[in-house]
Amino acid sequence: MLQETEAGLVSAEGQVTEEAVRRIVREEVEAAFKKDPAKNKAAIIASKGTLDWAYPPLILAATSAALGMETVVFFTFYGLNIITKDFEKKLKIGPTGNPAMPMPMPMPQLLTVMPGMVPMATSMMKSKFKKKNVATIRELIEAAQESDVRLIACQMTMDVFGYEQSDFLDGVEFGGAAMFMSEARKAHTTIFI
Repeated sequence: MLQETEAGLVSAEGQVTEEAVRRIVREEVEAAFKKDPAKNKAAIIASKGTLDWAYPPLILAATSAALGMETVVFFTFYGLNIITKDFEKKLKIGPTGNPAMPMPMPMPQLLTVMPGMVPMATSMMKSKFKKKNVATIRELIEAAQESDVRLIACQMTMDVFGYEQSDFLDGVEFGGAAMFMSEARKAHTTIFI
């Protein structure tokens, strides 16, 4: 037997019912969103600097922005390669240590260290992307910037590797971990790549 109390539905044994728990949780969530509605925001860390690893953060950033999310991408360590002015020269594919990379024919991992394999693997990947009408890195960067995605270069990493602000694409911002964390703490989605 259930009885209605001020707190909600309670069984005769004094136990709170499932219906009451669901109502309480729903009310608590609604109250929390009223206090801190949080922004529809995405924060992405890009830490890898090869062609294949340049795609995920840029695709996710452009997609987040297209969905109406405020989006920020923090480029750190080798991820800085993606937003330098000469990124097209720097972004390559290294088959060494990547056994999942599809090759035109099966080959032992040892052969992937042979001279010429990096240019061959890079050319092969670019060709696959082109045949499948995948946007280029340049197109993804432009799409992100047109959608107001904030591209932030890690100042500490720049200092370590000797980069200057003039080495980066126009529109890139510069900041440290604290700058990124102030964005990430307000984000609904935070991704590390």
